[in-house]
Order: sequence, then C-alpha cells, then structure tokens
Amino acid sequence: MTDAVIVSTARSPIGRAFKGSLKDIRPDDLSAQMVKAALDKIGLDGNDVDDLHWGCAEPSHRHGSNMARVIAVLAGYDRLPGTTVNRFCASSVQTTRMAYHAIKAGEGDIFVSGGVECVSQYTTFAGAGGVPEEDMNPVFADARSRSEEMARTNERWTDPREQGLLPDVYLAMGQTAENVATMRGMDRARMDEWGVRSQNRAEAAIASGFFEREITPVTLADGTVVSTDDGPRAGVTLEKVAGLKPVFREDGVVTAGNCCALNDGAAALVVMSDTKAKELGLTPLARVVATGVSALSPEIMGMGPVEATRNALANTKMSIGDLDLYEINEAFAVQVLASADDLGMDEDKLNVHGGAIALGHPFGATGARITTTLLNGLRETDGTFGLETMCVGGGQGMAIIYERLS
Repeated sequence: MTDAVIVSTARSPIGRAFKGSLKDIRPDDLSAQMVKAALDKIGLDGNDVDDLHWGCAEPSHRHGSNMARVIAVLAGYDRLPGTTVNRFCASSVQTTRMAYHAIKAGEGDIFVSGGVECVSQYTTFAGAGGVPEEDMNPVFADARSRSEEMARTNERWTDPREQGLLPDVYLAMGQTAENVATMRGMDRARMDEWGVRSQNRAEAAIASGFFEREITPVTLADGTVVSTDDGPRAGVTLEKVAGLKPVFREDGVVTAGNCCALNDGAAALVVMSDTKAKELGLTPLARVVATGVSALSPEIMGMGPVEATRNALANTKMSIGDLDLYEINEAFAVQVLASADDLGMDEDKLNVHGGAIALGHPFGATGARITTTLLNGLRETDGTFGLETMCVGGGQGMAIIYERLS
C-alpha cells in the first residue's frame, strides 16, 4: 500500500508579535519564502505539485483571500492550486493530514503542507484569540465578555452545561488554562518549573546548533536576513519566573513564564507518495503513520491532546511506550503537564529541545514547525517513532505519529 512520506521541511525563525524580527513582513510573502525553500531543497518545481494545503488560524485581512493561492503565485508557481485551512492551532497538522489522506486515496503524489500566522499583521488585536474586532461573531464576543467577567470575579470553572448554559466556544485561551489548572489542582510551582525547563532546553539546543539545522533564514524587504528565533531567553531561573504575576485572573496561576507568547512565523513540508519519492530518487525523512482528532468542552480545550493521541495510537495499534519522542504544543504549561500525566508520558522524552513557551506559537504554522523539530530530534537521538499533538481553541485536539526513515 502507498505510504505518505515527508521529503523536505522548511521553517522560518519565529518572531515576537508587534516588536520582533518579523513584525513587518506580510504572511503571504513569508509563506512564499518557506514554500519555495522546501521545494528548492529537493530540486522540485512547484508547478509539478498537485496541491498546496496552507494552514492559518485567522484567515482574514492580510491572511485572507485564500492565501494559499496567493502564496503559489508569489512563489512563481502559476499552475499550483491552493487551499487555505483553518483548524486553529492545529491548522498545519490538518494540512499534512489532508495530504496524507489524498495520497492514500490515490488522488495525487506531491503536496505541500504547512501554514503561517503573522499576529503582527492582524488589523487589530482583540485578546488571546487574536481576532480582529470587526470580525468577531456574536459567539466570540459573548465568550470574551464572559471571560473578562471571570477574570474580574475570579470565578472558578464548572462545566457551563451543568448550569443549563451553552459553553463559551472561543473564550480567551488563558481562561481555559486557568480552568484546567482548577480542575486538576495543578500547582503553580510545577507549571513554572516546566516553563523554565522549556527555556533551558531551548537554550541548550541553540548552543548545540540544533535549531540552526532546521531554520530557513528569512529575507525582509530591506534585505535584512533573520535566522534565529526571537523567543528563547538565556539563563532563565525558577526564582525569576516565580516572581511573575498572573495574567488572566488575579489569584490565577498562568503567567508569562508558563505560557507561550504571541508570534509570527511560517513552516512548510513537502509530502509525497513513497512511490513518487523513489521514482524521483529522493530519500524520505519520515513516514506518516497515523493521525487522530478529538473534541471536548471548549472551556477545558487544553486537554485536547489526550483523546487525540489515544485515537492516533489506536489507529495504528501502538502504545505510548512505543514512541521515542513526543511533542505537545506548549500553549500553556498546565495543559502540557495534565495531558502528559493522563497519557503516561515520560517527561524525559517530551519537548526535549524546548517548546512554544520558549520558541513561540505562530498559530497556523506551529503544526508544521513542530513536525520539523520532531524529525530533527529523532535524527539527533536516533529515534524511530515520534508523536506531535496539540490542543485546539474551541475544544479540540489533534495528533500525528511519524516514523523516521533517514
């Protein structure tokens, strides 16, 4: 049976939104550089690709107008179709899943998947969801209003359906993290320790040249070349992080030290049938083994990785112990730790080079970025099987399992 394999990756440095190195670049321009880089690495013409699947969490304004097709034309590939996909934080896991399914169905051999988010380019910023004010639908507006009230009154989370209420589908993500912390009785000290570990691990990875191997430098309009992530901080200690104030609730536990920042970035993968890779003389990096999705109460969306991972494992009859490395997107330390606990993960195999708390989380790009980092990590550790998984705003989870081939 035909397999879907990853033959090339390209991920940009990750900039800090509004004040970082990528704050002025348009998302379509940034994306075109990554798509072209991923194809150039294997000497492939984009006009020979069957489809471009591009993820974006807020596909409007400068991220709008079916940006995938704009990217194809900007990159010089007039004959490359494109579709823009939104599964919020997992958008560029979904794009890879779509390519995987198309290849399995025999409906194509070569796809580019990936995604982008340039939060700096949002027209206005309306809270943790990053939604332009004029684009907020009533559900989001109501949810934001309730989130603000929760923050003001320090209300504790209970499932709204137990009170005869509809759930807040897109309330501020920080509130959902506080809900998970309350539900699980998560100690802030443990969350801070994880945040420090993420920064320290990223610092060590930078020193070893790990991220240099996976980052594709970005050229800005003025000719400046950006080649490093903005986010990682050297010398982060628990003492420094412990002094930070809660962000979302007055007596809360989520701080700038144990959650991700707002970011800009893009990442691309070339996904191909194994038969086409062999025909072209390409050595695959990894095989897509299985995927999984899940859904749960939006107000505790951070627990989404648990069932998504279990579903992916069930689809391939594997167990968590069969995996050599795992990556859980670090939207918030509390959801990483709670998910890892439920899944029985070995923390020494989890986010071993740091995660989004250090590196950043450019929503639509993060899935493909994590794939790039995971495959890089499997090569470094001579591991075989790796998992990436993440929670998704609105109450979802997504997971994908890879087998390293080279």
